[in-house]
Amino acid sequence: MQRHIMFDIDGTLVQSFEFDEVCFTDSVKAVLNSHVDTDWDSYVNVTDTGLLMELLERTGSRMPINELIARVKALFIKKIREHADVYGVKPIAGATEFVAQLQQMRNVTVSFATGGWLESALIKLESAGFDTHGCRIASSNDHFQRTEIMRQALNGDVSELILTPTYFGDAAWDKKACAELGFDFVLVGDRTDHAIQIDDYRNTQLLESILGINLDVDS
Repeated sequence: MQRHIMFDIDGTLVQSFEFDEVCFTDSVKAVLNSHVDTDWDSYVNVTDTGLLMELLERTGSRMPINELIARVKALFIKKIREHADVYGVKPIAGATEFVAQLQQMRNVTVSFATGGWLESALIKLESAGFDTHGCRIASSNDHFQRTEIMRQALNGDVSELILTPTYFGDAAWDKKACAELGFDFVLVGDRTDHAIQIDDYRNTQLLESILGINLDVDS
């Protein structure tokens, strides 16, 4: 049976939520010269592009959205690169091994769907030791809505899938998006509540039980 397993990145695969938030808010403040409300649940679209679109409305700025995105994105990526170069980016425990095992399975397709921008996502994944070669990565470069990003990570075609896609995420907006799309959701960490939850990826028996697969078999 063909299975598609999709991953968020920040807080799900890499320990980047906190420094990513600081880099993003500092970049926005530098460009817009205004306060940034970090109650992300209060925003409609919690993606880098979606947040900037809403921040333009909240601040009343007349800066064209394309100019805002370009300026914030350039500064943000610079800050992420500097952080990765100095401190490195740590994976969630067991994540690199788990993803690598999935990538070796013939009947499993792995993709990444992040609300962040592609350039910063690649910096974090590569710094944390993930092999992204051949994997579909959809990001805020592709769309401002999380559900559309997830659809694009799936490549918009579910005709070959027998099983419902499974999405690993760490936030309430991930859970909401999965409910809207009809994806199975696995919560990583404890930033929200969900019946199916893991602390990290070291318990392979639990992961096999959740996904209904044998990680030791090339199936």
